[in-house]
Amino acid sequence: MRLYSQRIIYLTLALGVILGLVLGLILGSSSFFISTENSRDPETVQSVQTLSPSIEKELSHPITPVQAGTDYSQDELNSITVYERVNDAVVHITTEVVRLNWFLEPIPSEGGTGSGSIIDTRGYVLTNNHVVEGASRLFVNLSDGTQFEAEIVGSDPESDLAVIKFNPGNRQLPTIPLGSSEGLRVGQKVLAIGNPFGFDRTLTTGIVSALGRPIQGRNGLIIQGMIQTDASINPGNSGGPLLNSRGEMIGINTMIYSTSGGSVGIGFAVPVNTAKRVVPDLIQFGNVQRGWIDAVPVQIFPALVRVGRLPVSKGLLVSQVIPGGAADRAGIRGGSRDRAIQYGRSIIYLGGDIIQNVAGQEVSSIGQLFSVLETSKPGDKIEIGLVRANGQRQNVTLTLSLRPKDLTF
Repeated sequence: MRLYSQRIIYLTLALGVILGLVLGLILGSSSFFISTENSRDPETVQSVQTLSPSIEKELSHPITPVQAGTDYSQDELNSITVYERVNDAVVHITTEVVRLNWFLEPIPSEGGTGSGSIIDTRGYVLTNNHVVEGASRLFVNLSDGTQFEAEIVGSDPESDLAVIKFNPGNRQLPTIPLGSSEGLRVGQKVLAIGNPFGFDRTLTTGIVSALGRPIQGRNGLIIQGMIQTDASINPGNSGGPLLNSRGEMIGINTMIYSTSGGSVGIGFAVPVNTAKRVVPDLIQFGNVQRGWIDAVPVQIFPALVRVGRLPVSKGLLVSQVIPGGAADRAGIRGGSRDRAIQYGRSIIYLGGDIIQNVAGQEVSSIGQLFSVLETSKPGDKIEIGLVRANGQRQNVTLTLSLRPKDLTF
């Protein structure tokens, strides 16, 4: 047996360790370069992202690739179809008003904005009265950016509707079909198109939240039968269409209830059936031909009951009747000239009849009387329930006359 000295053994071990370290460095560098090259290989990246069959089998739902831009729900397809079909018939209305400068000189300045719907190829546009009220000039902006100057054809503060017109020349105008607001159901899908805050042809969707809402307008008159919706309506939407899922107009977006000035999901639209009733008059006469009683009613208040010793505390006191007018012919009595009292700037004649119901509906304010007669026409016959000055109750039949255009109280 060959013997090795201790020195040789230590030297051999040291050479072995050094040789092992060198081989380790060489093999490590090779792995680094291989992994670096593989990380740049798209096929390697793809293989990492692919789930193994065993893992994929454990998932409760299979993995389905989504093809962008081709998969829409039925509701989304409906909204897209309606918008693409009618949005070109929605216009952006801008107004110009006259204001006084520091030297009390009238100068034109920018007014408000709103929306409107083209309802006739001749250039008739349906919108809200408050959008165009007080404007010295009107401008209609179409979907392609073309602007036309327009004029007011007719307006109706009671329904807050107006018709304006521009001359389209030889242009073929798209129109929005008028549907019906009679068969609406709470929960039904609706779409609103307008120009909120000047953003042209914005679409919002929602549902019919309630029906038949009586809402007081800016002029203090009550608009009956309003459609409540949670579709987002903001300043600039006024006058734009509220549509059903067939793309038919069922309402005209008019106002919102808000504490901030923006939409909180409570908006109101005038029913399209109201528009279909008043638009022909607006185009033909410039106003709505409604019936009237030819009398000067005064809303009863506690001080009037006390001073006039009235037999009832609610209703409308007939201060005056027009000689030979509708109320006079029906036997309704006005107050006496010798029992005149002054209230503020008004003269009230006591001793006349007190109207408590009209056409079967209770009336205790001027606004309610206007609301009851809102759908009436000259020549219509109505029943009026009244209380005489002596407390006797009586019903009379009255044939309505034409309401004067400048009638105010």
